[in-house]
Amino acid sequence: MELDSGALAALTLGLLLGLKHATDADHVVAVSTIVGEYRNAWRGIWVGASWGLGHTTPLLVLGTVILLFKGPVMDRYESAAPVLEFGVGAMLVLLGAQVLWNLRRRRLHVHEHVENDGSHVHIHATHAPGAGTDAGQSHGFFHFGKPFFRVKSFTVGIAHGLAGSAAVMLVLLPTLSSVWVGVGYLVLFGVGTILSMSAITLALGVPFAATGGSQRLNRAVAITAGVASSVIGVALMSDTMFGTSLLPI
Repeated sequence: MELDSGALAALTLGLLLGLKHATDADHVVAVSTIVGEYRNAWRGIWVGASWGLGHTTPLLVLGTVILLFKGPVMDRYESAAPVLEFGVGAMLVLLGAQVLWNLRRRRLHVHEHVENDGSHVHIHATHAPGAGTDAGQSHGFFHFGKPFFRVKSFTVGIAHGLAGSAAVMLVLLPTLSSVWVGVGYLVLFGVGTILSMSAITLALGVPFAATGGSQRLNRAVAITAGVASSVIGVALMSDTMFGTSLLPI
């Protein structure tokens, strides 16, 4: 089956939108909070790829349904999009809070000592067991370990997939005359997203890998990622609920 110029344009647009889509601020800060768990730049690629797969999965399912049933499904999705967007904001806040909590937990842990005069609690500065010893974290700046699938990244990607600027990509679907062109458009969007996010997480992993030998610098990078995630999450919820314009469109 030969593709006409309109179909080729739609497929090309799908790939380009996917490459651009991964660079949205809420996407970048979300994966940055996960990449910080690995002090190895190369492993960041698999975090990004897992996120991209999660992001693509619901869009592929929903997009196929829109291709089959056109306008009515798209209208229902658009009415539910603000709720999904608010949920993404809440997730970003939780991801940021988790980063900060994990940093605090690694720094302090509590011991209860029982002595003759009774039990009392001591708080000691230390690392949590296993902190920073993940396989692949301590094998050099760019250790080419085995590819792996990150469930947490995949789940975060799913949450992002049904909210935000992905709606812009879905709007084109009801106008496509061929279901197969539409499916190709969705697949190429997903490929572009996976490639782009993999490159982004590789870049994000460099600061964590570079500061891996310095606890103070590594904490500073992680704190920056956690705070940024929480701030953008709050801004996203405000924009959705109150109609503010704290985040660029």
